Amino acid sequence: MDELIKESFYNQVLELFQNAKRKVSSAVNMTMVYSYYEAGRMIVEEEQQGKERAEYGKYILRQLSEKLTKELGRGFSYDNLKLMRKFYTVYSKDVIGEMAFPQSENLPVTREGRKFYLSWSHYLILMRISNKDERHFYEIESYRNGWNKDELSRQYGSSLYERLALSRDKEEVMRLALEGQVIESPEDIFKDPYVLEFTGLPEMASYSESDLEEKIIDHLQQFLLELGRGFTFVGRQVRFTFEEDHYRVDLVTYNRLLRCFVLFDLKIGKLKHEYLGQMQMYVNYYDRKVKMEDENSTIGIIICKDKKDAVIEMTLPENNNQIFASKYQTVLPSKEELQQLLEDRNLG
Repeated sequence: MDELIKESFYNQVLELFQNAKRKVSSAVNMTMVYSYYEAGRMIVEEEQQGKERAEYGKYILRQLSEKLTKELGRGFSYDNLKLMRKFYTVYSKDVIGEMAFPQSENLPVTREGRKFYLSWSHYLILMRISNKDERHFYEIESYRNGWNKDELSRQYGSSLYERLALSRDKEEVMRLALEGQVIESPEDIFKDPYVLEFTGLPEMASYSESDLEEKIIDHLQQFLLELGRGFTFVGRQVRFTFEEDHYRVDLVTYNRLLRCFVLFDLKIGKLKHEYLGQMQMYVNYYDRKVKMEDENSTIGIIICKDKKDAVIEMTLPENNNQIFASKYQTVLPSKEELQQLLEDRNLG
C-alpha cells in the first residue's frame, strides 16, 4: 500500500511540473512570435526612412543579420529577417476577431492590440496564404484543434477551407473566417470530397473496399483529423443482427460535439440507390437499438469514388439530415480548381 501511495504522489508531482513546463514553453513561443513581429515593424520603419535608396532595405537586413548573429547566435540570418519583415507587413494589415480565442491569456500585445496564439512555425505557413478569410480560418482551427505545424500544412494542402466553403452559402463561408468550423448540425461535419491521400493508394480503383478500410485503420489518426472536430473511433466492421440476418458497418465513430453516432460505409465504385437504402437501415438500427435517449439522431455517410446528386435527391426525403454521400480521392485536390469552383459559385 505504501508503494502505491508513493507512486501516486510521484505522478501528481510529475504532472504538476510537466504542465508548468508546457506553459513556460508556450509562453516563450508566444513571446518570440511577438518579438519577431516587433522586429519586422522596426525593420519596415527603418527602411521607410531611407526609401530613396533602392538598396537600403537589403543593406539594413544584411548588417542587422551580421550583428545579431554575432551577439545572439543562430536564428537571425538574412532570410529569417526577411520573414520577420513579411510577418509584420502581412499581420499589421490583418485584424481578426478574438471570439475564437480565450480572452484571459496573458499574451504580449502589439502596438495595434494584436495577440498571437500560435508558434512561429505555424505563422510561417499562415503568412503564405494570401486570402485573408482563408488565413483566419486556418489560424482559428490550428489553435482550437491543437494542430501542430505538420497537421496545419496537411489541412491547408488538402484545401480544407475550400472543401467546407463549397458546401456552404456566402453567410456561412464568412462565418468560417470569423469563427472557424462551427459544429452545430449534421451538415457541419460533412465534406465533399474527403481526401484520403494518407492511405497511399493510387487514384485509379485497383484495390478493394477492404484494402481501403485497412489503410484507413492503419492511418486512423490521419483519418480522424480528416473527419474534423469531435470525432472518436468506435470500431470497424461492427456487427449487428436483425431478424437473424447479420450486418456489418464498415466504420463506426462518435462525434462528441453533436453527441451522436456517425456511421461510414466505404464504396470504391459509383453510388447506387441501394447503398443509400442500406445506410438508412443502419441508421435506423442505431437510432432504435443503440443510441441513448439523451443522444441525437445517428448520421450515416457513404464515402464513394463517384456519386451523382440526382440519385441522392430522388432516393432520400427532401428534409433529410441524416444520410449523406460524398466522393473521396486518394490524391490531394488542386487548390486552384477548388478556388475556381468557389469563385464561379459566388459569381453565379
